[in-house]
Amino acid sequence: MNSFWLHPSLILILGSLLVPLVPAGPMKGWLKKGYLCLIPVLVFARILTMAHGTFGDVHFPGVGLGLSWTLVFGRVDALSNVFGYIMSLMCILGTLYGLHVKDNGQHIAAWVYVAGSIGCIYAGDFITLFLFWELMAFSSVFLIWFRGRRESLGAGYRYLLVHVFGGLALLAGMVWHCNVQGSWAFDESFCNLAVHHATPATYLIMIGFILNAAVPPLHAWLPDAYGEATFNGSVFMCAFTTKTAVYALCRGFAGMEILVPLGVIMALYGVVYAVLENDCRRLLAYHIISQVGYMVAGVGLGTQMAVNGACAHAFAHILYKGLLFMGCGAVLHMTGESKFTELGGLWKKMPWTFVFTLIGGLSISAFPLFSGFVSKSMIVSAGFDEHKYWAGFLLLLASSGTFLHTGLKVPYFIWFGKNKPKPETWDRAAEPPWNMNAAMVIASVLCIFIGCYTPYLYRMLPYPTLAAEYHPYTAYHIFETLQILLFTGLGFFLLLRKLVPDPTISLDMDWFYRKGGRAFYWIARKLVQSVDTFVGELYRYAGLIPLMLTAKVSGLFDNYVIDGAVDGFAESFRAIGRRLRFVQRGQMQQTLAFAFAVAAALVLAFLLLTRWSPLMTLGRTREWLVGTHSTASLSVFQRIDQGRSGMRPYRFYQGLANAPITLRTDGRQPVTRLAAPAQQSVGLKIEAVKTP
Repeated sequence: MNSFWLHPSLILILGSLLVPLVPAGPMKGWLKKGYLCLIPVLVFARILTMAHGTFGDVHFPGVGLGLSWTLVFGRVDALSNVFGYIMSLMCILGTLYGLHVKDNGQHIAAWVYVAGSIGCIYAGDFITLFLFWELMAFSSVFLIWFRGRRESLGAGYRYLLVHVFGGLALLAGMVWHCNVQGSWAFDESFCNLAVHHATPATYLIMIGFILNAAVPPLHAWLPDAYGEATFNGSVFMCAFTTKTAVYALCRGFAGMEILVPLGVIMALYGVVYAVLENDCRRLLAYHIISQVGYMVAGVGLGTQMAVNGACAHAFAHILYKGLLFMGCGAVLHMTGESKFTELGGLWKKMPWTFVFTLIGGLSISAFPLFSGFVSKSMIVSAGFDEHKYWAGFLLLLASSGTFLHTGLKVPYFIWFGKNKPKPETWDRAAEPPWNMNAAMVIASVLCIFIGCYTPYLYRMLPYPTLAAEYHPYTAYHIFETLQILLFTGLGFFLLLRKLVPDPTISLDMDWFYRKGGRAFYWIARKLVQSVDTFVGELYRYAGLIPLMLTAKVSGLFDNYVIDGAVDGFAESFRAIGRRLRFVQRGQMQQTLAFAFAVAAALVLAFLLLTRWSPLMTLGRTREWLVGTHSTASLSVFQRIDQGRSGMRPYRFYQGLANAPITLRTDGRQPVTRLAAPAQQSVGLKIEAVKTP
């Protein structure tokens, strides 16, 4: 690994781990708030001081595996810096906005989420990109779940499942592509993925990116999740996931023509559903789809002007969309309501929040002197320059819809219009805490500052020289924009009765996976579970019960037969031990004397049995020949055979037994007697006979 390079994401991750350790008591609350503000500021300062180049590379030689790759955690250039700048700035604003939140989990999840986004932006290879990409998904879902509603729980699970699908598509495409190319590098030259000669691997990677960008039909997760997140969680989420995807598209897919129609469809699709929406945060979520459509179309155009426009619009969008979510989040936080049908007339209770939200609405509508005017027009101009007139005109049409619902509908039906809040909602309504207002003030000032002083933004773009040559404040552009906005405003007030929100649900693409999920659940519960139950019962009767019976019989045999024999032997030896216990008198001399006596007796018995006890066998039975006998008693027998049986010599005699001979079995009990008068002819096999 090269010399140590401090990654901005590392500051956030380590800082998040220390959040629970910072005291937050009544007297130390300011200490915790100071710490929460300090960490994002350090990240912002670190990004400002990073030089261009490649840093933080870790090489894996893959010895013995045939694999070798290099992870690049820091690839710093103009494209990554413009996104890193605005992401870290938004982290400061989002943290300040939720400074009064006492739940440590929300701060930890938000910072890890931002760390994942910044890690993707500065990643120099596909592996590092994928790791931080998944870190974003799995950390941001907690910002939805922390709201604690049943609807939030379901939305979080759907959000996670959709993003896992996108992550799998991205991983499959990366592995396929890198197997062909032989490199994991995420090239900065915009040609590594060969967008003009796309392969299936290229399309898989693109699917992973455009899912996070919420391109229809892969978009329904966005309004579903952002509308159910916590009031401050939605401020973070509106800024990072989709814009990180825009960065990835700028890095790898600039000039891919299919993105132009996709971006135009996004711009129009989001506007239509935003007009129909009754929930103010879901409306803003749908409009994220519309605004990101401008960026996707700019990436598809692929020219330097278009890429500059996509980056500039992403920068401006993070600020004014964050401001809009702050305003609507303040309404939700103070009143507990976010539906237009439950709000109205709040300008008397929350006048400053209204002003800040109006500034956000004018910025997103591309009003002159506001940030959207100097960024959105760059993309439209690039479309006309490339003779994509249909794309340019449709994007202009979408901008009128933006002013209709975000610049007019949101402020009117929340702060003006008919007063429809419930009495308890009206009583709770008031200006939010100071930190929420402070975050909205900073975002509002930046929206106006960028619109009035364009070099602040244009100098940070990937192609600053070309950006400096672009002048948005031409007479033609100003009058064109004002005409569109004024006619849109006139249409709004003429059709106001038709635009009154209704408490309805608009069907979207999520209907398919919601219904598909229910169908999958029914199949799993009815069909698959029935098969599983049948197989389980078959196994129980055909396999498990016979096995248990066999085990039971074996257990009985072991307990009563094997254990009985073993225990019987053990008890016998134990009884012998008890009988011999009398020799333990406690004196060494007596114990030794007894031991020597027993040993001498055993040796003597052994000698008698092995050397002087004749062993005879009658038939097949080995027997001992005991008693007194002489050579004469055996002289009448004739030796007819001799040899060795094992290690013992033997002689075999046949004749008349003329003397009494006692046979014993195993040297213990007499078996029979051979009487001389019987003159019985017998055969004797005598082993180890002592000669006189």
